[in-house]
Amino acid sequence: EAGITHVVRDLYRPGSEPQVHKREAVDAVTVLETVPMMVVGVVGYLETSRGLHTLTTVWASHLSDELKRHFYKNWYRSKKKAFTCYAKKHTEDGGNAVARELERICKNCTVVCVLVHTQICKTGLSQKKVHLMEIQVNGSLIPDKVEFAHGLFEKPVEVSSVFEQDVCGCHCRHQGSWFEGVTHRWGTKKLPRRTHKGLRKVACIGAWHPLKVMFSVARAGQSMYHCFCSSLFKLIINFRWLPPLYRKKFYRIGSGSDDTNATTESDVTKKQIMPMGGFPHYGIVKNDFLILKGSIPGTKKRVVTIQKLLMVHTSRRDLELGTLKMSIVVILPYCVILCLYPLYYIAMPHARTLSWIAFVCTYNTAAN
Repeated sequence: EAGITHVVRDLYRPGSEPQVHKREAVDAVTVLETVPMMVVGVVGYLETSRGLHTLTTVWASHLSDELKRHFYKNWYRSKKKAFTCYAKKHTEDGGNAVARELERICKNCTVVCVLVHTQICKTGLSQKKVHLMEIQVNGSLIPDKVEFAHGLFEKPVEVSSVFEQDVCGCHCRHQGSWFEGVTHRWGTKKLPRRTHKGLRKVACIGAWHPLKVMFSVARAGQSMYHCFCSSLFKLIINFRWLPPLYRKKFYRIGSGSDDTNATTESDVTKKQIMPMGGFPHYGIVKNDFLILKGSIPGTKKRVVTIQKLLMVHTSRRDLELGTLKMSIVVILPYCVILCLYPLYYIAMPHARTLSWIAFVCTYNTAAN
């Protein structure tokens, strides 16, 4: 997650009220930097009576150091010998061991997943350890899936080859608030003033029997930093709608190398999606990016997982054309804010005069 800005677009809702259709609207949007993912392995799963079990894992012959950091707690003090024997074995037998493992996956497995990792070095973040995850391969038969996954080894996968301008779902995590009490966490009513041993508590946590605290009783504990996982998609798949948090519409899939990635047909000004100096607390967007409608939970620099929705949306808002008319970046970098900060004290005594001058300038511009 890089930052948030807002865009101007034309509403396209035929059949609605005349003052709504084809009028301009301003929407808040979130900018996500999407670095190409690198495919480094394939995993085969067996279907047993106790669920899916891993049969084998096949890795690529060449793995980067930023991926090897993922398997170490302290990379600086380690011997950095991860996957050295695996790579040596891969080169000595000419890849026969890898071919045998792939054949085992084709014959026995029912689910095939690819191992992909981010390229954290291509961003402006100080982190050096990549994020590793599994993505299930769907489609044809198992041998075709394995051949497709093996053909992607050590190749980048860009976001434009996976997603189109459509509605997607987000898996993200809140900004954490550590351990919080029951009043802050659940909003329970405070006890009277002269309560013994504190008043930001729950007076009664349950009856004498059953001898347990029910799950419905408000308790103190971890506040925020909760992850929205895909289990919610499975629970609400039979319903007609998804909450707005899980429905995010793509407004644009842009290229980071393009100097005019924020230019539209109505606004031909040569500009980029990021403000001058980069997004606050993030920096410069160097790679491809997504523009999503609305906001998503979490802070800057936090990893967000995008997936296609499990149901087809047919509502008018979801099928609406996401054509942008103008992209506006109003976030000032810290250097500009620090320069303008002393002017605050200078302008305060003359605030009424400055407001009158601004009104006259605006009136003259409108008259012209």
